[in-house]
Amino acid sequence: MSAESTPHDRVPPLRRNKDFTIFWLGQALSVLGGSVSMLALPLLVLHATGSLVQMGLVTVVSSTTSIGAGLFAGYVVDRLDRRKLMIVCDLVRAVLFGAVPLVWWVAGPQIWLLYVLTALAAVLRTLFDVAYVTAIPQLVRTQDLTVANGRLMGTFALGSLLGPVVAGILTAGVGADRALALDGATFLVSAASLGWVRFTARPAGEEPDKAGAGAGVFREMFVVGFRFLWSHPLLRPLTVGLTVLTFVTMGATDLLIYRVQHDLGRDAATLGYVIAVSGAGSVAAALSAGRLRRLLGFGTCWLASVAMIAVGVTVTGAGRSVPVIAALAAVFMFGITLGGICSMTLRQEVTPDHLLGRVTSAFWTVHNASGPVGAAVLTMLAARHGVPAVSLAGGALCLLVLGGALLTPLRGSRAGAGEAGSAAPAQEPAEGPSARA
Repeated sequence: MSAESTPHDRVPPLRRNKDFTIFWLGQALSVLGGSVSMLALPLLVLHATGSLVQMGLVTVVSSTTSIGAGLFAGYVVDRLDRRKLMIVCDLVRAVLFGAVPLVWWVAGPQIWLLYVLTALAAVLRTLFDVAYVTAIPQLVRTQDLTVANGRLMGTFALGSLLGPVVAGILTAGVGADRALALDGATFLVSAASLGWVRFTARPAGEEPDKAGAGAGVFREMFVVGFRFLWSHPLLRPLTVGLTVLTFVTMGATDLLIYRVQHDLGRDAATLGYVIAVSGAGSVAAALSAGRLRRLLGFGTCWLASVAMIAVGVTVTGAGRSVPVIAALAAVFMFGITLGGICSMTLRQEVTPDHLLGRVTSAFWTVHNASGPVGAAVLTMLAARHGVPAVSLAGGALCLLVLGGALLTPLRGSRAGAGEAGSAAPAQEPAEGPSARA
């Protein structure tokens, strides 16, 4: 990929892979900083305006922009040097977040600037995240992908748990604007770590393809990735299943919060305990995903994750005992994390390198788009019919996904490193001058 690239057959085992270790540690700090900004940015808007609506608009702008960026992010990632692209994204985000306290000091609160920053940061985050997923196969051996993804997902889970705590301390101590600047500093660390990482060279014959203009460019941006997803016997049912699951699970957290605080009358400290226990489920899944997939295969692991999600959604919304709800919230997050690691690894194994960015982007865009709709529908129905009834319906929908998946090739798929090639479809996507499966 760059002057520092090395042949893939020289990549050492994960325990001796210094490039992956540097990448992992750099991203661990970046994830922590990103979790800080997720809380500090809405708090900054709330402190400046006192408006809950204005604070909510920040979330709307971020999620909407991320979905829109997903339409072209994969196209950009597949055509550019992924390492350099990630470094640029980190540096620009460092400047954007670092400028906030300076602007606040010189000109006072500028709410319009926060909306612009939110939109730009969402685009940069989407580009970085797609490049991040596509770069992992160029850092580790194919047989190490699941364990590597598990470590990265575990780091994300820990960062998501610690980030709000750190954000609260920083916001109380130095202010939300300076907390954002400290987040910007973590992006500088991430960029520096990427500068020390050597990626393997692209596979022969899989250099980024050059597209024409006009309608052909739009096909290259999204349709090529989507067609690969739809033509693959494993990725097609996986995408459909995850789209339905995302519809249910994005609103499940809101139902959990409402159930614990409103229905059961518990305080914020109790809710924090439940969330912390659920995070432990994510960490446990991240640590065990590699071994579980090696022993059971992809299909069994993913189907088991759907079953755990179904049980978790049902019990966390209908249960009356807080310890039981906390335990099943951990089961829910174990299933979410295990399924995410397995699906990400499968895409990395079966997708040609020159298509991986567009396939990843199309996959995320399709199934993430159902999340905001599902959150709105579930919360609206819960307000009318109660959380337990909606949670039972959500769990039943997850079980329908499980039943449907049992009728597809997912049922018996092991799809490990040794089967990745045989799992790929023989027919190549129609678009793209050099696209091949």
